[in-house]
Amino acid sequence: MLDHPAMSLASACAQSLFKRDNASQALGMRLLSVAPGAARLGMSVREDMLQGHGTCHGGFLFALADSAFALACNTYDEATVAIGCSIDYIAPARLGDTLTADCIEQSRSGRTGNYDVRIENQHGVLIALFHGKSYKVRGPVLAQENPNE
Repeated sequence: MLDHPAMSLASACAQSLFKRDNASQALGMRLLSVAPGAARLGMSVREDMLQGHGTCHGGFLFALADSAFALACNTYDEATVAIGCSIDYIAPARLGDTLTADCIEQSRSGRTGNYDVRIENQHGVLIALFHGKSYKVRGPVLAQENPNE
């Protein structure tokens, strides 16, 4: 079982980052859970997310996976960005589907990390697989307290 301080830090980092993430919020993403090196997001497929074939545009699936990846790799209060990502689309997501993106850290060493995201619909059908590589930049995720405020 993970220790309480690590879980508390991961939660604080994810909530802080998600609160500032206007793009993910505009797409209706929901932060479902977080742990050190892991995050779970949900998103419902809306009509404005459909492409010409009537299924969810791959860009929205990529955005969901990328947002889960971003939250997972920033759970240690060390500002981290993506340096590479790829996605494989497995099955179509359809209007009204409720998607869940589960991101799990596979490795983290030095300044880089590797993360895998699995997107499934409400029936547990695999929709997409995403892999992201992270790079730790300078600074924290959480805003530093200003003693003068």
